Amino acid sequence: MITFTLSLVALVLGYFIYGRFVERVFGPDDRPTPAVAKADGVDFMVLPGWKIFMIQFLNIAGTGPIFGAIMGAMFGPVAYLWIVLGCIFAGATHDYLSGMLSVRHGGANQPELIGFYLGKTTKQVMLVFSVFLLMMVGAVFVFSPAKILGDMWEPAVVSDNLGQYTFWIVIIFIYYLIATLMPIDKIIGKIYPLFAFSLLFMAASLMVMLFVKMPNIPELWEGLSVDAFDARSVFPCLFITIACGAISGFHATQSPLMARCMKNERQGRPIFYGAMITEGIVALIWATVAMYFFYDQSMPGYMAIANGGIMENNVITGPVKDAPTIVTLISKDWLLTFGGILALLGVVAAPITSGDTALRSCRLIIADFVKMEQRSIRKRLYISIPLFAAVMALLIWQMGDKEGFNKIWSWFGWSNQTLSVFMLWAITVFLVQQKKPYVITLIPALFMTVVCTTFLITQQLFTLDSQWNWIVAGITLAVSAVWFCLWYRKYQHQ
Repeated sequence: MITFTLSLVALVLGYFIYGRFVERVFGPDDRPTPAVAKADGVDFMVLPGWKIFMIQFLNIAGTGPIFGAIMGAMFGPVAYLWIVLGCIFAGATHDYLSGMLSVRHGGANQPELIGFYLGKTTKQVMLVFSVFLLMMVGAVFVFSPAKILGDMWEPAVVSDNLGQYTFWIVIIFIYYLIATLMPIDKIIGKIYPLFAFSLLFMAASLMVMLFVKMPNIPELWEGLSVDAFDARSVFPCLFITIACGAISGFHATQSPLMARCMKNERQGRPIFYGAMITEGIVALIWATVAMYFFYDQSMPGYMAIANGGIMENNVITGPVKDAPTIVTLISKDWLLTFGGILALLGVVAAPITSGDTALRSCRLIIADFVKMEQRSIRKRLYISIPLFAAVMALLIWQMGDKEGFNKIWSWFGWSNQTLSVFMLWAITVFLVQQKKPYVITLIPALFMTVVCTTFLITQQLFTLDSQWNWIVAGITLAVSAVWFCLWYRKYQHQ
C-alpha cells in the first residue's frame, strides 16, 4: 500500500504543479470561445463548468480506467509507474492541449486539428481512422453491457425468437440514436453528471476500503520478483492494455464536444487536465484492488471472497481474470447491496455513456467533412441512419464470430493509442510553431510511436519473440527522431 499511497499523492501534485506548467505553456486568454461565438443550441452552447467536467470525465472514462487497470495489474506493480507517469506527463498533457487547440480552432474535431498541423493527407487518413475507431467503440460498448444485462434478465419470447441479447441491444441502440440526435443539454447534459458522480463515489468508497483492509500486495520495488499473471511482455503490451488512466487517443475525439461548451479558456485545466488526472486516480484504485485480487500474499482476493461465501453456489477453483467479474465480486463483497448497484452502473452505464458520445463525435466528424450543418434534425438523420446501420453490421459480425469481440477489442486498443500518437505529433508541431517548449509533447510522441509500432508488428501482424520487441523499438525510435530533426531543421530554414 506504500506504492499506492505515493502514487495517489503524485497524481494530485501532478495536477497542481505540472498541470499549471502545461497551462502556462499554452497560455489561455479571454478571447470568445466557440460556445459563445458559434452558439447553435445543439452542439455549441455554454454549460456550467462543473457539468462540463462531469461530462468530460464520463466521456473519456467509461469502463476504460476500470477494465484496463484490472487487466494491466496482471503485469504486476509496474502498472503503477505507467498510470502515474503516463497520466501526468502524457495523458493529461495530451488531453489539455488537444482540448485547448479545439477551442482555439472553433471547436474543431480531431481529424481537422491533425490535418491543420500535419497536412491534408494525414487528415484524410485520420478521418477514416477516427470514424472506424468510433464505430468500434459503439459496437463494443453495445454488446458488453447488453451481455451483462441479458445474463441477468431478458424476455424469453425475444431471446427465443430473435436470439440472445437482442432485446437489450435494441434498447441500447434506441438510446444511442436519441442521445446522438438530441441537443447536448437535453440528455447527455442531464444524466451524465449523475453517472459520473456514481463512478467517482464507487472509486472513493473502494479507496476507503483499501485503507481499511490494508491488503498485503507487492510494492513497486518488488516488481521484478512478482510472478505476473499476464505472460506477455510488459513492453509493449502494458502500454496498450492500460490506455484510459494513462493516455488514450479516444479522449481527443471527445474533447471537442466539451470545447464547444466552455465559456472561458481558463476552464481548460480543470476540465481537460483535471478530468484525466481524476481518471488516473480511478485507474490507480482499481489497479490496487486488482493487485489484492491477484497477489495478496496470505490469501488472494478471489480465494478470500470464495471462502467468505460470496460466490453462493458457485465455487472459485482458480484465479479470476475476467474484469467484469472482478468488478462485481469486489463491489458486492466490500460495498454490499449498495456496492452491487454501483457495480451495475460501472459495468453497464459507463460503457453505454461512452458509446453514445463516440457515435455523437462520429456524426460531427462526418458532418464537418461533408460540410453539412447539424442544426436541423433532418440533416442529423442523414448522417446518423447510415452510421448506425454500419455499426449494426459490425455488431452482427462480432456476434457471429466466436473471436469477434476479442478481435475488435485488440484492434481497438492499438487504434486508440495510435490516435494519441498523431495527436501528440500535431501538438508538437503547434508548440514548435508558437516557439514554446515542445519537448513536453515530443517525448510522449516518440514513446507512444515506439509502443504502437512495436505492438503492431510483434503482437498484431506477427507473433514474434520478446527480443524482437527491442529491435523494432530501437529502429522506430531512431527513424522517428531523425524524421523530427529533419522536419525541424527544414522548418527553421523556412
